[in-house]
Amino acid sequence: MKQMIVSGTSKEIQMALLDQGQLVEFASEHSSGKGIAGNFYKGKVMNVLPGIQAAFVDIGQKKNGFLYIDDVLHPHMDKQPQIKPSIADLISPGQEIIVQVTKEPAGTKGAKLTTHYSLPGRWIVYMPEADYIAVSKKISTDEERQRLKKLGEEMRQGEEGLILRTVSEGAPPEAIAADIRQLRETWNRIVSRAGKCVPPTELHLDLGIVERMIRDVFDPLEDRFITDQAECADRASEFIRTLVTPDAVIPVETYRGQEPLFQHMGVQEHLHRDFQRKIWLDNGSHIIWDQTEALTVIDVNTGKFTSGATLEETVTHTNIQAGEKIARLLRLRDTGGIIIVDFIDMDSENGRHAVIEAMEKILYQDRTKTHIVGWTRLGMLEMTRKKAREETSSMMYKTCSTCHGTGKIASRIKD
Repeated sequence: MKQMIVSGTSKEIQMALLDQGQLVEFASEHSSGKGIAGNFYKGKVMNVLPGIQAAFVDIGQKKNGFLYIDDVLHPHMDKQPQIKPSIADLISPGQEIIVQVTKEPAGTKGAKLTTHYSLPGRWIVYMPEADYIAVSKKISTDEERQRLKKLGEEMRQGEEGLILRTVSEGAPPEAIAADIRQLRETWNRIVSRAGKCVPPTELHLDLGIVERMIRDVFDPLEDRFITDQAECADRASEFIRTLVTPDAVIPVETYRGQEPLFQHMGVQEHLHRDFQRKIWLDNGSHIIWDQTEALTVIDVNTGKFTSGATLEETVTHTNIQAGEKIARLLRLRDTGGIIIVDFIDMDSENGRHAVIEAMEKILYQDRTKTHIVGWTRLGMLEMTRKKAREETSSMMYKTCSTCHGTGKIASRIKD
C-alpha cells in the first residue's frame, strides 16, 4: 500500500510518497513559481541555427526555448526522411508554432521544446500526430498486450498515436475510451486557442503536483491520501472521483493532530537522512553524493562494514546494498542527466552482474526512464536518467552566497 502525504500552506505544497513505509518520491510546488514542463505554448521562432540543427523559440519566458531538429521531424521514426534535412528547411524565423516544454529551464539554458506533443491521462498517453500504438513493456503477458493494442487501434482516429500505460492492464474498454475522448478534447481546445491568439501565449498548463501524482501512481482502491490542508483534501477528492465509480469510497483523510504531519508520518526523518552529501547504509558502509552542472558522481565506501567470508564477498555485498540505495535515491532526489557511480573495485564479473541486476529491480518501479550504460574500463558504472523537472535537492536547498556551492572559500595568501 502507498501513502501520499501532502503538507503545506497557500504559498507552498510539499508532497511525499511512501511505499511500504519507505519514502520513494518527494516534490515541492510554490504558488508563485510552478514549473513549466508539460505546458503547451504558441511560440514564435526567433533564430534558426543550421550549424547546430536547432532553433530558439520565444514562449514568453525569460529565456527563449531550445528546439532541436529531432523534435521537429515526424514523431514516427518510420515517417522521417532517411537523410536528415537542415532545420532551416523545416522552420524559419518569424514562424508561429505550437510547442510543448519537455525540460525545465536550468541555469543559463532555456526550456527544451518539442513538436512531438503528448498528453498523459490515467490509462493512456495521447499523441495527436504520432500515428502509432504502443503498449507499456511493464505489462508482462502477451495476451494482455495484444488486447490493449487492438483496443488502441480500434479507438484512435486519423494520425493519432496512443501509449497504453502500465496501469491500463486489465482496464475495461469504456474507461480507456473515456480517457481518449477527454484527451482528444483537450488537444482540440489547444489547437482552437492557438488559432485565435498571437505568440507568445500559454495554451495549456500541465496538472499540479497533487493531481499529477494521483493520476500517475495513486490507486484509489488500495492507497491512502493524507493531508493537513482542507482545501487540498477537497482538490484531491474531486480529482479522485474522476478516476473511480460513483459509489466508491474516496480514500482522502484530513490530518488534525498537533504534531506536524511530515514528522508524524516519519517523512522528516527520511528527508534529513537521504538528502545529505554523505549517506550511511544499514550495514555501516556509506555513499558520497556530489552533483555538478555536467553530471552526478556517486562514490561507494565500505566504511564500518567488514563482515563476509572473503574480501570479494564483503565488496560485492556492500556494492549491492549501495546500488539498491542509489537506485532509490535517484527517484527520490529526481536526479537526471549523466550519472557515474564509483563502486568499490570488484574482480568478479558475477559480482558486477549482481549489482546491475539489483539496481534494475529497484529502477523498474521508477516512472522516469533510466538507462544503465555499463561499466567503464576504470570500473565505474555509467548511467543516464531522463531529466524533465527541477531536481528535488535544488528545491530544498539554496546555493551558498559565499562559496557558491563549492564548499570552499579562498584562503589567506601571504604577500
